[in-house]
Amino acid sequence: MLWIQALHVVFVVTWFAGLFYLPRIFVYYAQAEDDTTKTTLAIMARKLYRFVTPLMMLAVALGLWRLSFALDYYLSSLWMQLKLLGVVCLLVYHVQCGRYVARINGGDNSKSHVFYRFFNEVPVLFLFAIVLLVYIRPG
Repeated sequence: MLWIQALHVVFVVTWFAGLFYLPRIFVYYAQAEDDTTKTTLAIMARKLYRFVTPLMMLAVALGLWRLSFALDYYLSSLWMQLKLLGVVCLLVYHVQCGRYVARINGGDNSKSHVFYRFFNEVPVLFLFAIVLLVYIRPG
């Protein structure tokens, strides 16, 4: 069980690394003025998204596997329900990142760098909330 938990944490950390860096690429893309830089950043974003998506899937799969060891306890715990809600929000965020990757690879520069800077902060908030829920376990 500890191996599953450890691997879950490893894949969550690597997924978050992608969630932190991908929107930074969006910021740089929105600020870029020449087409060569935009093309390079669009390719970087596409490759990073393709790289972190399987990491996200492994994090979720291992988390669900870990959850299955004491399903009744976890699903009846408020802290776990809130954590799972946070994970669902992060999955939606990940999908939205994929939409932005598709847009910038299509040459769409309709979002400003300021928008992407705020968008970049979203996973940080969820990281704080989820870690606090897991270690403090309120309720």
